[in-house]
Amino acid sequence: MDTDYDVVVAGAGHNSLISAAYLTQAGLRCLVLEARPVIGGDTATEELTLPGFWHDTCSTAHNLIQASPTLRDNELDLGSYGLEYIRPDPVIHVPFPDGTSITMWQDLEETVAEFARFSASDGDAYRGMMKEYEGIKGVFGAARYTPVGFGPSLDERLAERPDGGRWLRRNRESAWNIIEREFEDEHTRTFMLWMAMMTMQPPERPGTGTLAFSLAYGRQTESWVIPRGGSGALPVALVRLIEEGGGTVLAGRKVSGLILENGRCVGVETDTGERFRAARAVLSTIHVKHLVEMAPADSWDEEFRIGVETWRAGISMMASHYATTAPPIYSTSGAGPTAVAAGLPTSTERMLRVGHDFLHRRLDLEDPPLLVLCPTVADPGRAPEGEHTLKVIGMQPYELPEGPEHWDQIRDEVAAGDLDHLRRFAPNLTPETILASNIKSPLDLERTNAHNWHGSCHGGDQDPAQSGPLRPVPGWAQHRLPIPGIYQTGSTTHPGASVSGGPGRNAAWVLLTDLGYDFAAVCRSAN
Repeated sequence: MDTDYDVVVAGAGHNSLISAAYLTQAGLRCLVLEARPVIGGDTATEELTLPGFWHDTCSTAHNLIQASPTLRDNELDLGSYGLEYIRPDPVIHVPFPDGTSITMWQDLEETVAEFARFSASDGDAYRGMMKEYEGIKGVFGAARYTPVGFGPSLDERLAERPDGGRWLRRNRESAWNIIEREFEDEHTRTFMLWMAMMTMQPPERPGTGTLAFSLAYGRQTESWVIPRGGSGALPVALVRLIEEGGGTVLAGRKVSGLILENGRCVGVETDTGERFRAARAVLSTIHVKHLVEMAPADSWDEEFRIGVETWRAGISMMASHYATTAPPIYSTSGAGPTAVAAGLPTSTERMLRVGHDFLHRRLDLEDPPLLVLCPTVADPGRAPEGEHTLKVIGMQPYELPEGPEHWDQIRDEVAAGDLDHLRRFAPNLTPETILASNIKSPLDLERTNAHNWHGSCHGGDQDPAQSGPLRPVPGWAQHRLPIPGIYQTGSTTHPGASVSGGPGRNAAWVLLTDLGYDFAAVCRSAN
């Protein structure tokens, strides 16, 4: 193909599109190639069940990206391209088997009152944690949205503060260490464990301590943020920006190889034999496990290859999508409105088993912890009038004793069990309310999007060995790769998973710097 593009981008997930948007804003022409027939990667929205029912294929909440300079400072002016966010109230409803519940409301004191029904001291503890994280959030945000080596590390930033030692320790503790210490009641502890696990990291693992603060804080201050029209509204807005700037986004183009000349990457090849060359650089969001297969082994640095070989997947999920005639009505919510999001964690003991079950390939169907999402409660345009989309997410291991292929035999049985468990709390979801379904096991999630390697929709584990300067591989955390001319973004890179836009923004910063651009000036150009 004609090489009139400056940068060729492999993958059209939200991170690679964010990178391409910054590159476009700098005046570079980008060609984005997406393997799937739809753009967005794990931020796609599709008609998975029936016509007119628009389901979020993977992600629904866009909480982390609200703190990104991309949105916070309006660096890309995405509102001009149709992106609009909804902040539902209530935020999340968590029912318990004993008939009680905790509801998070946008008003902090209303949430504190929910905690205080179980323990006055727990209400005070929650308020105190939210206030304390308010004072430190900028430090964590600056480290998250700065490429490794382009500024002080998180530890260096914390060390400059009077309270830095406290946070250094918290950051190395487990979320459970902190929750057990701060809260006394089983219900409030279970609620906080559930919130701390929203990025699919086992809350009993060292290195998750800050999540006990940050994930609850993000939802308390921003709500369970959803884009109007579906998760796919974010990539759609980014594509509009890219195309307005002279770029092109092509779906149904699966990149299968890198074009190397004199040891440098100068383009990519698709599985149909098409070749796309780049004048300045190639940017990849292909999972690192697959990327290393796209060039001869001796093209990669040996330490890089070893790092990729030892890369581990994170906790895997299964998602059941339903078209329904009604939203879930929780028997524990009284006369209050239905929340877009609900958590079914059951107990602290059950939540603390999730990570153990994953590590030991144990399929535990007893009281399965679930995340239940019904975005049409706040965004009714995603379904025909009076009807709804419902997503039920469970946390089960991709690897089974019988092998991951066994999921094809048990997928429907596991989904039925999850739905039956949900009906204990939302009995109105009778079989008559279900119009259609689409079930995605951890194996199906990998088949749908190759970036969901081993069913991990968060790019891979985010323990201390696969975070910060060690993500994806020690020595290669700056989005540059051993092969000159190609850069890496996506959730396998710093700062990691979820809809944060961090990997995309950071990769653009590095790439533009290497090409001689002033990234700060590029960010200001939209304002």
